[in-house]
Amino acid sequence: MHSLAARLRTLPPSCGPVRLIGVDGHAGSGKTTFAARLAHALDDAPVLHLDDIAAHDRLFSWTDRLLAEVIEPLGRGLTARYAPYDWHARARGAPRALPPAPVVLIEGVGAGRRAVRPFLAHLLWMELPPEESWNRGRRRDGEEQRAFWAGWVEAERRHFAEDPSRPFADSLVRQREEGYEVLPGPLHSVGPDQDLTQGDGPSAMC
Repeated sequence: MHSLAARLRTLPPSCGPVRLIGVDGHAGSGKTTFAARLAHALDDAPVLHLDDIAAHDRLFSWTDRLLAEVIEPLGRGLTARYAPYDWHARARGAPRALPPAPVVLIEGVGAGRRAVRPFLAHLLWMELPPEESWNRGRRRDGEEQRAFWAGWVEAERRHFAEDPSRPFADSLVRQREEGYEVLPGPLHSVGPDQDLTQGDGPSAMC
């Protein structure tokens, strides 16, 4: 983790003065936990959770909010302010500040989407197959969220079919019994005769 953090610190800024790092993957793949550990290794770098930007009626149509409220001010070296969404109350809370730190993490499904990638210094993909990820998520959220998960899975399938992230990942992250393994991503293994429109399924290395 500290080796990865050291590499990310050396990247050139990608969004104004900020090195914006995306952590993407299927729901339930461990993005939040990994991002928290990486942020700690980066001297407690700020983390934006896309669950705070999305909402029940905007599972994936949140690009405009992210660009206007977060990426645009960070790109000008200003503190971003956004109102996090409360998934139980179905309402937005008090505005929260996100400073233009040297490294800022964005974690969540769709962090590597087409509209966000130009502002990323590095994209990490949690390498866990979708069904395994979703089953983990269902176990985590319990019976109370069964109906939500039924709708989410279909929405996530559609999203990644139309706007895949994994083919553009700089690094793949695999969780081990202890710690993580970080491997070169598909972006760096694409040859001149390969197409970058493949889906988000597991790689041949799995």
